[in-house]
Formats: sequence, C-alpha cells, structure tokens
Amino acid sequence: MSAEHCLELLLTNADATGNLGRQLAASLPAGAVLGLRGELGAGKSTIARALLRALGVTGAIKSPTYALLEQYPVIGGEALHLDLYRIADAVELEFLGLADLAGHARCWLIEWPERGSKSLPPIDLDLFLQPEGCGRRVRMAAYTLKGGAWLAEVSKIAGSGRSV
Repeated sequence: MSAEHCLELLLTNADATGNLGRQLAASLPAGAVLGLRGELGAGKSTIARALLRALGVTGAIKSPTYALLEQYPVIGGEALHLDLYRIADAVELEFLGLADLAGHARCWLIEWPERGSKSLPPIDLDLFLQPEGCGRRVRMAAYTLKGGAWLAEVSKIAGSGRSV
C-alpha cells in the first residue's frame, strides 16, 4: 500500500515525542485509526499515552501488551489502544470482539498493526518510529482521505517538518 501523503520529523527527546501525541489528539478526526510501528522502545507507547491524556484520560493508562486491548472513555466515544506485539496470528484477535467495539470507537491506536492483518480497520495514518541519537525520527504516512486531512493538520501544528 502506498501512502498519499508523508511527513518526516525529528523528535529530539521524550518531550517532543509527547508533543507529537498531543498534536495528533488536537486534530484527531472521528473514528481515526492510527498505526504505531517501530522496534521495542521506539516511542509508540509514549505517543499513545500523550494522545490519550490530551483526549482527557486521567486515570492509569496501562500498556495493552498482555491484555492486547485497553479501552478508555473519551469525549465522543471510546479510545481503543491495542498492542499486537505478542500475537502470533491475527485469528487471536477474534475473541476481542473488535467489530462490536468499532461503532463506539472515537479512535484506534494500534501498536504493531502489521500483526493484525485484515482483522483490523484500515489504517488512516501510520507512524514509523526509529530511535535516533537521544530522540527518534518519525515518518507519518496517510493512506486515506481522513488520514491525509489529519496529517495536513498535524503538519500545520508541527510547523517544522520535512515532507517526503
């Protein structure tokens, strides 16, 4: 699948990574699906936590690594945070009832989406994170019209990125 629009940013530290999560939340379209890709420790959970906090989640934000799915009530529905690192086959997702949850989803945050295959909704915006120095480089790729509009808004807010 090729991306319609891409943006690349250098996030110099953990604060910059959190800021990107907040920027994503500030322009989050309804029902958005965000893919978070990168090796362990690349910043996927940091972005997810910052985005969830910006959406108003005040309690504990648990990693869904072992449960596979954590749900958080937010204005406009629920935020669904999935971490698929530990699954061996997308068939393992069937017991989560994702189709039933889709109607209530304000957004989907999916770590390791490539492991979910066709059991997941289509990704609107994908983040590819890679450690670089004390920070990380992120390449954002939009695959849908919704994702393209979202990326354009994030690009306006970020202001200092390099389009690729």
